[in-house]
Amino acid sequence: MKTFLTILLIASSLQFASGKSKKPNILFIFADDMSYETIGSVGKTICKTPNLDRLKDRGASFTHAYNMGAWRGAVCLASRAMLNSGTFVNRAEKAVKTLPHWSEMMSDAGYTTYMSGKWHVPGKPRFDVVKDVRPGMPKQTKSGYNRPKSPEDYAKGWKPWDKSKGGFWKGGTHWSEVLANDTLEFLKQAKKDDKPFFMYIAFNATHDPRQSPKKYVDMYPLKDMVVPKNFQPNYPYAKKMGCDPKKLRDERLMPSPRTKYAVKVNRQEYYAVVTHMDAQIGRILKALKESGMEKNTYIIFTADHGLAVGHHGLVGKQNMYDHSMRVPFFISGPGIKPGTDFDMSIYLQDAMATALELASAKKSKQVEFKSVIPLIRGKRKVQYNRIYGKYIDYQRMIEQGDYKLIMYPYAHTVRLYNMKKDPEEMNDLAKNPEYARVVARLKSEFKKLQVEMDDPLDVDNPAPLKKKKKGRHGH
Repeated sequence: MKTFLTILLIASSLQFASGKSKKPNILFIFADDMSYETIGSVGKTICKTPNLDRLKDRGASFTHAYNMGAWRGAVCLASRAMLNSGTFVNRAEKAVKTLPHWSEMMSDAGYTTYMSGKWHVPGKPRFDVVKDVRPGMPKQTKSGYNRPKSPEDYAKGWKPWDKSKGGFWKGGTHWSEVLANDTLEFLKQAKKDDKPFFMYIAFNATHDPRQSPKKYVDMYPLKDMVVPKNFQPNYPYAKKMGCDPKKLRDERLMPSPRTKYAVKVNRQEYYAVVTHMDAQIGRILKALKESGMEKNTYIIFTADHGLAVGHHGLVGKQNMYDHSMRVPFFISGPGIKPGTDFDMSIYLQDAMATALELASAKKSKQVEFKSVIPLIRGKRKVQYNRIYGKYIDYQRMIEQGDYKLIMYPYAHTVRLYNMKKDPEEMNDLAKNPEYARVVARLKSEFKKLQVEMDDPLDVDNPAPLKKKKKGRHGH
C-alpha cells in the first residue's frame, strides 16, 4: 500500500513539475453569414458540408441557436461584441470596449490563446498569438452589386473565381485557405506547449463577396438550384424595417425586384463558398487528429448569424426571420455523446460560457450568456424561456413556445408565425382575430423581456429615427 501511494505521489509531482495540465483544449471555429440551413445533413438545401456533417455527428448539435441582432447594419460586429464580452446585445457595444474579453478569461484560467481570421471588434485582439487579422469583410467590387440582371449580364460580368478584383483573393491565397494554414501552424506550436490551448479561428466566409475556386461553383449547376419556398420579389415592409434595397449594402447585392434567376445564382455562389470553407475545416480537423491532441480537445462550431439570400425577398441578415437569425451550433469532445440533437432555444454566444465552464475558468458576473453543458448532461431542459431579437430600432422580435412575434415599430405592423406548423414563416397570423390573444400575450412578454435586455424602445410609439452617419451599412 505504501509503495502504491509513493508511486502516485511521485507521478503527481512529476506532472506538476512538467507543467502538464489535465484541462481540455478548446478549438472554437466561427463562420460568418452562415445560416443553419446550409449544413448538408440538415437536409434543407443541396449545400454540401461533408466535414461539418461529420463534426455534427461526433457530438451534440443545437438545432435552434440564435443571434440577438444588432444596433447597426453590421450585424457581424454586434454578434462578435456579444461573443467576446459575454454581454447581451444592448450592453455589448460598451462592454466589449471596457470589460475583459473571452480570451483574457481563458488566459487567466491557464490557457495559451491563439487567434486568426475575422476580428471586427473594437481594439486589437487580446490573444497570446495573433496572425492574419482580417477586417469585417473582404473588399467587395462594384461589379459584385446588383447582379445578375439576366443570363447575358452574368456571362459578361464578375465571377466568384475572378482573382483580379481582390476580395477573398487579396494577397494571392483565398482567405479561408490562409486561415486553415494558420491553424495548422498553431497546432504545431500548441503541441510543444505545456499549457492547454484556446484557439479562436474565425472565417470571413461565407460573407460576400462570395468567392471560391471555380470547381466549387461547378458543384452546383444552376439547373439544380432551388428557389426558397418563401421567395418574394419584394418584401412589403422593406424600407420601414431598415432594409431598403436601394440603401442597405447587403440588400444591394441582388437586383430589386428580386428575380428567381438572380436568387439561383446568388445561392449557387453562397453554397460554393460554404463548401470551400468546409474543405478547409476538414484540413483543420485532420491536422488536430494527427497531432494526437484530439482526444483532449473540445470543438465548438457556430456562426455569427444567418443570411436570407432570397428568402422573403431579402438578401442580408438585417431581419428577424430564422434564415437570418438562426445558425449551426455543434460541440464535440470528451464525454459528449455522439449524434445527439437538442431542440431547445439557445444563443450562439453561449459558446463563450460553455468554453469557460469546460476550462474551469472563473465566470465573471459580466457574462450573461449560459453554458450548454447542463443541457447536454440533462441537468437543465430550458436555457431561455423566450428569445429576444432586435435590429436598430426598426425591428423587434420575441419567440416563445411555438410562436414568433415580429414588430416593425415604424411600419406600425406586427407579424405572427407558428414556428412549429410554419417553419418557413409564410403564414402571417397577426391579422387573424383568432390569434389576437396570442399577439397580446407575446407583446406583454416582450415588454418584460425589454427590462431584462435594457431596451427602452416604445414599440407602439417609437421616437423619430436619428439620421444615419454617412458610410456603409451592413457588412
